[in-house]
Amino acid sequence: MSTTSTPTATPRRVLVTGASSGIGAATVRRLRTEGFDVVAAARRADRLEALAAETGAEAFPLDVTDDDAVAGLVEHLTATGGLDGVVNNAGGAFGLDRVEDADLDQWRQMYELNVLGTLRVTKAVLPLLRTSAERGGGAHGPGADLVVVTSTAAHGAYEGGAGYTAAKHGERMLSTTLRWELAGEPVRVVEIAPGAVATEEFSLVRFDGDAEKAAAVYEGYQPLVADDVADAIGYALTRPPHVNLDLMVIRPRAQVHNSKIARTGV
Repeated sequence: MSTTSTPTATPRRVLVTGASSGIGAATVRRLRTEGFDVVAAARRADRLEALAAETGAEAFPLDVTDDDAVAGLVEHLTATGGLDGVVNNAGGAFGLDRVEDADLDQWRQMYELNVLGTLRVTKAVLPLLRTSAERGGGAHGPGADLVVVTSTAAHGAYEGGAGYTAAKHGERMLSTTLRWELAGEPVRVVEIAPGAVATEEFSLVRFDGDAEKAAAVYEGYQPLVADDVADAIGYALTRPPHVNLDLMVIRPRAQVHNSKIARTGV
């Protein structure tokens, strides 16, 4: 009596940028539990190696603002099996100045990281995503995924936040326009827009290492944590192939707007 074995499906391979901490690291952990092969990319190689040892992800040191570094990433991905999805998570906020006091270098840095970094990676990996989608059977196959982690700052203004909101609005328009331009292709474009997320570094970086100011951002209410956002990203990537989550806005229950949070005891 002969038996026929069922071929084992090849795990989908996803790149996560900004993976060394916060939402990026949590996303790597979440996707690994979902069975994805994950390439974790960020500037801090030591943190990436620790994350890779913990999760079984592949570590790839990367600065998304460096053309040569991104080109090297694509060469590596091409030579090692291609790519089925990307989570553009690298980004950040610097300063909380009024427009009249704006630091032009900080604005430039935010635009370079949040907008041009996302654009640079997206342009570079899109041919790989298309190839993956074609291998999967074209428009009716599993397709490929392009996720952009923006912020609720991409959907509204707040005092002191013009530099960051301008950058995140730009990133949002990049992802929205790309989805329109890819209409009919089997590549999903998803925007995940988190509100207040308490991570170990976001506000600390924004306030130039002032731990007291950073902690005050999250006082008096329960903010989101990185795992909450990673959960949303994992959900988006595991929907049936015909389903596209154009936009998912995620806030703490206490936060109803970028600058309105119901705090207690503060």
